[in-house]
Amino acid sequence: MWEKTVQWMVTKKGAWITILVMTILGVGIAGGLRSFSVPNSVGSVPSQAESAVVQELGEQFPHADEAQLLVVYTSAEDDQILSSTTLQELRNTAGELAGFGSADSTSEPFGPITSEDQKAAILSVPVQTAEVAADGTQTAIPNAELATVIEQVRAEAAATAPDQTKVWVTGGPAFGADIAAAFDGANFTLLAVTVGIVALLLLLTYRSPVLWLIPLPVVGLADGAAGAMTAMTGELSGLGFDTGIISVLVFGAGTNYALLLISRYREELRKTSDHRTALRDAVLATTGAIVASNLTVVIALATMLLGIVPSTRGLGLAAAVGLVFALVFVLTLLPAVLSLVGRKVFWPFIPKPGQERSEKQSRWFTVANSVVRFRLPVLLTAIAALTVMVLPLLSTSIGLSKTEQFRVPSESAAGFEVLQEHFPAGEAEPLTVVTTAGAAEQLRSDLESVDGVERVGQAETAVDSDLVRFSVVGEAEPDTDEANELLERVRTVAHGTELDSIAVETNVLTSGDVTALVGGASAESYDLLQASARDLVIIAPLVLLVVFIVLVLLLRAVLGPVVLLLLNSLSSLAAIGAGTWIGTTVFGFPALDVNVPLLAFIFLVALGIDYTIFLAHRTMLESRTAPIREAVVQAVGHTGVVITSAGVVLAAVFAALGVLPLVTLGQLGLIVGLGVLIDTLVVRSMVVPAALALLGEKTWWPRKPRNPELPDPAETVHEQRPVRQLEKV
Repeated sequence: MWEKTVQWMVTKKGAWITILVMTILGVGIAGGLRSFSVPNSVGSVPSQAESAVVQELGEQFPHADEAQLLVVYTSAEDDQILSSTTLQELRNTAGELAGFGSADSTSEPFGPITSEDQKAAILSVPVQTAEVAADGTQTAIPNAELATVIEQVRAEAAATAPDQTKVWVTGGPAFGADIAAAFDGANFTLLAVTVGIVALLLLLTYRSPVLWLIPLPVVGLADGAAGAMTAMTGELSGLGFDTGIISVLVFGAGTNYALLLISRYREELRKTSDHRTALRDAVLATTGAIVASNLTVVIALATMLLGIVPSTRGLGLAAAVGLVFALVFVLTLLPAVLSLVGRKVFWPFIPKPGQERSEKQSRWFTVANSVVRFRLPVLLTAIAALTVMVLPLLSTSIGLSKTEQFRVPSESAAGFEVLQEHFPAGEAEPLTVVTTAGAAEQLRSDLESVDGVERVGQAETAVDSDLVRFSVVGEAEPDTDEANELLERVRTVAHGTELDSIAVETNVLTSGDVTALVGGASAESYDLLQASARDLVIIAPLVLLVVFIVLVLLLRAVLGPVVLLLLNSLSSLAAIGAGTWIGTTVFGFPALDVNVPLLAFIFLVALGIDYTIFLAHRTMLESRTAPIREAVVQAVGHTGVVITSAGVVLAAVFAALGVLPLVTLGQLGLIVGLGVLIDTLVVRSMVVPAALALLGEKTWWPRKPRNPELPDPAETVHEQRPVRQLEKV
């Protein structure tokens, strides 16, 4: 059926109909679904996490729809004490700031609170962060809308600040607003940089001022439709994700598929004078490899749905949907456009029949012959080098503080740093403890004696329940190992007090021995770290299993896929280690973000295995008529140029993530981009060929290889029906 479809699609009438249908489909999806938006769940903890339960229980307390902005004041002259006159003016300022953060609020700004060294003061200003429906449910106000309110507070705080003082507005809502501001125009910048990179590399690859104009709009249309569809799936599922990563994946994978198809098309044009026949044969010859590559990545990404971190699940779903769009548009719209343009699309280097070059003189045949000849030294040297690159992982720290997560300066980060200089480190992000009224006093007394606790705040009573909550300020700086250790000590005390257990009415069950729950911003960071570690342990083996199954089905062997999977895994770990070292020494990243290890490993394994699939599959086909070592040379020689070009494009596209202000995406782009280059230039060109040559015919175990002296049934079929032979990438 696909053969008949392609035969019709490359005709003049079929091409125009295909272009019309796919254009209407792409534009219709992009326009018709533009009202959907991706929910903001990036960085949120799983609903079953203790901090998430505390946040949900918080809706039962007064002013649950509000959060506190922290307005920090210091003397304009560094290291000077705030005068009594200045402090009196700040008391008046508190009244002037009332209502700016939350016009409908009954709560008032609180303060000023003076630091122990008398050099800084804080005003706490309530700001509305959620809208409460008639049934009591809350809907978070988007950061973009909240940013307007934050700017009003900042303007008023600056206008009413006492003379000779400096002022900063920080706190949770301020961080959210600054994040939204940092991303203003960032996605457009990412798209522009990505398109520019793809256009440049296509121009350099094909050396044609015309050809790059064909695949780029096709992939761009796929990206537009995929963006709208993923936004809809995100809103309907309630799972958020970073839209920039989806565009990078669609452009990277779509361009890779286009490179494979166009390269085979150029090869076929040298065999026949009919460009439509050449295009038909090229599409049919590459469909198997492209579909296998796409499904491998899609299924691998779909395993992320088994995670518990919301952003991980959301990204897995969206990425899988986006890559399906890339596959469909490249295999339909691209051939249709190429069929209308014809061979002149390659101008000025137009391929003509009889122009087949002597491929055995190409550099990739030279490389392949050398690798096969010195297979054992090459393999051992490469494995040793990759192992050394893994070593930085042994000393890598995981987890970034709020001020470390963004590459751009912000007022919230600056104010947070000033706050930590003059107040107890945990003042900005106190822990929140929820318990019953009967347990509160005893628990409060127990927590005050916990090592590392600076103070315990006054209890606050829920509106319609027996719950109370209070804050616990620690001495440790938030998001550090010391802060995590303090959290564990506080939770041990809170969970172990032998009093009445909390009656949780939020469908979240707690142990009968638990009398209190501990949450807060610092606890959320800790719970996210634990959840990410759990997802890595669960999802990473599943991704490897998916890749192994695909290799077994493709090669119809076991031993070869095991070796290839081990090499691919080593390459992925090496890329993470090398990328971490470069990020630390060159870019000054203090640690890896909690999401990076899992995402980087999945992308590296799923995307990197593509090139191994192309090479191994070609080796298997070449081994039908030649000994395996000669087949390896043929496979590397034939696929070298196109795979290298595809790898460079994919690596460059991922590197474009570095233009975004989020350190997480910069780290991911660096590691995956570097990993794709390693896989393309080292693993695919040296490690895999050396391993296959060393294994010899055992590669196909447990099946026995066909005797090369006997006629190849596939060749017989090829002679009768050329379009059915899918032997070359």
